[in-house]
Amino acid sequence: MRSLNILGVKVSCVNFQQAMSQIERFIRSQKPHQVITLNPEFVITAQKDKEFKEIINKGDLVVPDGIGIVWASRLMGSPLKERVTGVELVWSLSKLASHKGYSIFFLGGREGVAKQTAFNLKKHYPKLKVAGTESGSPYDPTLIPKISSKKPTILFVAFGHPKQEKWIFKYKNRLGIPVMIGVGGAFDFISQRVKRAPVWIQKIGLEWFYRLLKQPSRWKRQLSLIQFAFLIIKESAIIFVSRVIEKFFKKPRR
Repeated sequence: MRSLNILGVKVSCVNFQQAMSQIERFIRSQKPHQVITLNPEFVITAQKDKEFKEIINKGDLVVPDGIGIVWASRLMGSPLKERVTGVELVWSLSKLASHKGYSIFFLGGREGVAKQTAFNLKKHYPKLKVAGTESGSPYDPTLIPKISSKKPTILFVAFGHPKQEKWIFKYKNRLGIPVMIGVGGAFDFISQRVKRAPVWIQKIGLEWFYRLLKQPSRWKRQLSLIQFAFLIIKESAIIFVSRVIEKFFKKPRR
């Protein structure tokens, strides 16, 4: 699977359908896999947190969640086709699970949010097997036996980054679940605790701005987008100049 390097962080070159196909292969293998939903905040955090960067780069599948990742890939000359969001993965994998008989465990979020998320998904997909729901904490040692005893096919973890990725990486071999995904705020949207932006706003890449208007307390988190944009423009300028210099000084073949 081809990948792109963005500021030292890996992202898999997949569209939504390719990501789903890869996840199905993970399920069939019955071996533990970690799927990471990459956005600009992840990349900025990884610049300061070497452990987190290493976890991302060891991810079995790193999908381009944020529009900023797609934008960056275009500037750097290796355009990704589309976003592959954690929210849409939760919906689509729940649909797949309901058809194939896979079970899903929902972990994280505020009190009752995981349970409401599972309930709302089951309303859409009545055959969905819910292995369990737990608000929990990444520091709760009782989670591992609780989840392991249910033997889910898929585990959604909503602890927020980088805690969810570090938690999955630490315990993935002990859990042995074929697909484990950190889904951040996806539970908030699916449980309808937070309203998602209209589709037309999502399509023009301003979902982050809509959420900021709805939740002004997130303004500090949006500063990372500015930092990300600055670093990407700087990096792409360096790449462009180096290519021009290489072309200029390249000796003609005889």
